[in-house]
Amino acid sequence: MNSDPLQEEGAEFNWEEFMEEAGLTAAPHASFKHVELSLQSSFQPGMKLEVINKSSSDSYWVSTIVATCGQLLLLRYSGYGDDRKADFWCDIMTAELHPVGWCALNNKTLMPPEVIKEKYSDWTEFLVQDLTGSRTAPANLLDGPLRGKTTVDLLVQDCVLELQDVSDPFRFWPVRVVHNVGGRLRLRYAGLSEDDRARDTWLFYLDVRLRPLGWALENQLHLAPPTEFGSLKSAPHWQQALGAARLHGQNAPLPVQVFKDHVDLQKHDFQTGMKLEMVSPWEPFNICPVSVTKVFSEIFFQVTLDDLRVDVTPRSAVCHAHSAGLLPVQWSLKNGVSLEKPRGYQDQDFDWADYLKQSGSEAAPDACFPHSGQSRGFVKDMLLEAVNPHRPEEMCVAQITQVKGHLLWLRLEGTGLTKSEFIVDSTSMNIFPVGWCEANVYPLTSPLRPVYQKQKKIAVVQPEKQLALPQLVEVTPVSQPVAMDTGRSCCSQIFVNHRCFSGPFLNKGRISELPQSVGPGKCPLVLKQLLNMLINAAYKPGRVLKELQELQEQQEQSWDCQEETLKAKYKGKSYRSTIRIVRVAEHVPAFCRYVCVKLQCCPNLLSPVLIADQCPEKCSLQTKTKYTYYHMKKRKVSRAAAGEETTETQVSKPTRRRKKRKSIFVQKKRRSSTMDFTCAGSPQDSDEEEDHEDLSEGNTDVSSVEVSSSRPRRAATLRRVVSAGNATSSRSVGEGRRRSTRSLSAQNQNYDKNQTPSKRQDTQVDKDKDQLILDTNPLDWSVNQVVQFINSTDCSSLAHIFQEQDVDGQALLLLTLPTVQECMDLKLGPALKLCHHIERVKVSFYRQFAN
Repeated sequence: MNSDPLQEEGAEFNWEEFMEEAGLTAAPHASFKHVELSLQSSFQPGMKLEVINKSSSDSYWVSTIVATCGQLLLLRYSGYGDDRKADFWCDIMTAELHPVGWCALNNKTLMPPEVIKEKYSDWTEFLVQDLTGSRTAPANLLDGPLRGKTTVDLLVQDCVLELQDVSDPFRFWPVRVVHNVGGRLRLRYAGLSEDDRARDTWLFYLDVRLRPLGWALENQLHLAPPTEFGSLKSAPHWQQALGAARLHGQNAPLPVQVFKDHVDLQKHDFQTGMKLEMVSPWEPFNICPVSVTKVFSEIFFQVTLDDLRVDVTPRSAVCHAHSAGLLPVQWSLKNGVSLEKPRGYQDQDFDWADYLKQSGSEAAPDACFPHSGQSRGFVKDMLLEAVNPHRPEEMCVAQITQVKGHLLWLRLEGTGLTKSEFIVDSTSMNIFPVGWCEANVYPLTSPLRPVYQKQKKIAVVQPEKQLALPQLVEVTPVSQPVAMDTGRSCCSQIFVNHRCFSGPFLNKGRISELPQSVGPGKCPLVLKQLLNMLINAAYKPGRVLKELQELQEQQEQSWDCQEETLKAKYKGKSYRSTIRIVRVAEHVPAFCRYVCVKLQCCPNLLSPVLIADQCPEKCSLQTKTKYTYYHMKKRKVSRAAAGEETTETQVSKPTRRRKKRKSIFVQKKRRSSTMDFTCAGSPQDSDEEEDHEDLSEGNTDVSSVEVSSSRPRRAATLRRVVSAGNATSSRSVGEGRRRSTRSLSAQNQNYDKNQTPSKRQDTQVDKDKDQLILDTNPLDWSVNQVVQFINSTDCSSLAHIFQEQDVDGQALLLLTLPTVQECMDLKLGPALKLCHHIERVKVSFYRQFAN
């Protein structure tokens, strides 16, 4: 163990960096079913509640739980059916929630919301039908000390359960929870003390061996100390420990909701004498032949490792139909996996047919193995976190090296073991997704590799190759990890209000492509995801990262924060910074506002409230310069204006001409950016990004910088127009290149005058035909209006796609050719036709409504 505290503190493993360097991906979270269940609330979808009526504060109405996330519930008023538009999130700790029947007992009024009040004539009859056969939320979870607790949170320290013996399925003994790590329990048998901690057992709370206190007696089972070390204490000591455990369990009973997700074991078809293959529980890196030596009941049976040697103590394990690692005969041969032959077997090569004939036994039929054989989405080279089978208290970085059926071959990193590879079932509760240890504040044994020292005070480290030479540090798990209170750590959705002002640092086009909301979930995870999205949406990600680093100096001292490492990449360079992120839900709105103010954007850009129409700050009416100057009280604009004044005082004639040309383009730019709306992938968007790359540190006058990229484009356009003229105008091209833009514009006008009237008229008619006159602002179009417009074009066959994808007017204006091809799965021809009509809408929008 590394005893140097400085090295141990500085050694920090980062999953994101490790996966990026190794070129590997994480196993999907949905593959870990036991972890998904542990994150669920004690409440279940479908339960009924009585909640306050939003349209009438002095009345209540019945609601159904649609979904859960920590202490947050997604509710829907009864009567809405499958309509999701009125669904709302509420916090169990703060909302007024009651079980069904509470209003009747307390003389409160039950009244449906005003919106659906006319939907049914007899609401009493509707409620009777709606509540028949439904489940009401338990009253003890809505009030008292259990309020807001998740299933895992109910398993507090020192609570008592009963644990099945490893060798006798009918034998149980009380165990006490010593530590709860995200549902993974460290259990200590009643009667053992801290000195016997080496005999503690680690199990996930969904393990079928765990039962509530009193379950053994209710099912006429035997209560006795474990056979492994029952001889360590005297019989009176064990009986005294049993009495103390029962008394503690009566004083602090465990809620029955803890076992709501436990599976019911199915009957098996095994018989004594049958042979099969099994992943060895004692050597989990081998698959060995085993025999069924005893059938306890229709649920449990015993298998024994085949060993042909004389005077050898047999190794046996109790199994059930769904025990991990049970395989039919010939499974290893069919899957190309080596089978460990029984010890004492004389022949050099093991053959199942000969072995069954010699032993006079039969192979277990395939019907005895209910496994589906699927890998649950695990593939080779995926990364995850796994329990070290040799040290159950240690969590390690693991890589999948092989997948065969429902079995995974894992290689543990950083253990230093000679055999670091072992086999687990895809349903094992000893494997966890990437980031599980970090989320539950538990140490993770990281790979033995160079670790960079943590930079806390430096805002941005650029580039990474300039860091000090790394030192090899071995990270070992801490024996007593710090527990974290997760009661208030979940926050609701945080919305990205795309129509709000994005400020000088963030690209409006990229902001519009971000998801509408992030969450709900744990505050640090939600906020870290949100900040990463903002960094990726910036003109200069490194600059935004620096602004966020400086944000911690302005944070409130009373905020409960934790440090997170954020990264940014720009022009081949990597930047890294440590940011303090709040982890309590009540501080999230203020934190989001601090971030927005720091980035000089609208304070409502990131907000727990969705802004559907006009922002209260009226930020969409401001240009970047005006908003920065008047709302954010910045003075850099005045310095930029002073720089322009200095430029005007110069006497050089070319400079004066450029200044006039610049002022003309600035005026046009401001006129088009009044709405602060830019479609993703549009030319304006790409131009703005190039312009911001050229910004100096002290210049924030965006409009003046954007002009520099406009000059060559306009000059090239004018040259193309001039070159298409007659011989007289073509002679002026060379001269026009030396003239000012104003001279070229005049030449262009002369060229137009030289055209025949009929030709100019035909051109004008063709141009008018392609123009689209809109009756309403497309920003306000609903999905049906968009579908109606598409039906009016020659792309009417694609209208159903817009209906299915819920494309409204705002989304229509953001569509580009790559987006249409990718999201609608269209070939180039239909996509070009569709984009032509979309561009007509965009042009009409800017011509009719932008000003």
